[in-house]
Amino acid sequence: MEAVKKHFFSDMGVMLGRSMRHITRSMDTIVTVTIMPIAMMLLFVYVLGGAIQAGTDNYVNYLLPGILLIAIASGVSYTAFRLFTDVQRGIMERFHTMPISRSAVLWGHVLTSLVSNAISVIVIILVALVMGFRSSAGILPWLAVAGILLLFTLALTWVAAIAGLYAKTVDGASAFSYPIIFLPFISSAFVPTESMPLVVRAFAENQPVTAIVEAIRALLSDQPVGNDIWIALAWCIGILLVAYFFAMRAYKKGIRTN
Repeated sequence: MEAVKKHFFSDMGVMLGRSMRHITRSMDTIVTVTIMPIAMMLLFVYVLGGAIQAGTDNYVNYLLPGILLIAIASGVSYTAFRLFTDVQRGIMERFHTMPISRSAVLWGHVLTSLVSNAISVIVIILVALVMGFRSSAGILPWLAVAGILLLFTLALTWVAAIAGLYAKTVDGASAFSYPIIFLPFISSAFVPTESMPLVVRAFAENQPVTAIVEAIRALLSDQPVGNDIWIALAWCIGILLVAYFFAMRAYKKGIRTN
């Protein structure tokens, strides 16, 4: 057991490599996680952007934070799918019969989500730069943006882990991501909330995506962030802690059952 614990990180690295190979061999994953958000960004900037009053001459600057969150929400749905597949095919059970750290299997999926989403976020930002995105922010604001996106990804990944471990069907495993992907549309990600009807505006201004989008937008434009960054961090950390608790409980329950 001591040897198993000692090799936790190397075991986790093996699991990470395994999941990353699955992603690079799956074109639908790459299309959904990276190309679809880019297509959406092109659509909103070059087709719909002229009709949207966002209070800025450079709409891609306004739009980018929301596109990044949609890309991450799409990406974590594959974590649920891959976990579900491992459980249903008995691969998870087979790993647990081997002399490897049991939690390394789950953490391998979590790390894969962080790495793959980080890659898609970088690609989307590079495309946004080509489309005219510009930021006056220095290194520290960019690091703060990276930290918020990392926390957001980690929180949603643990939510995805719950879905992947509890789901009975493959559709059920990925269905959790639909409302998460839809949330940015009812936020300030695409248009200012002031233009929304009263009830919709109240929801938009008090859901997590708006605070996260506003914090990232302010950091990238080197503007005062205000309370948005603290609200964004509170949402991300709160979701992360609750989701981690239930995901680990489901995972340990599955190990005991096997």
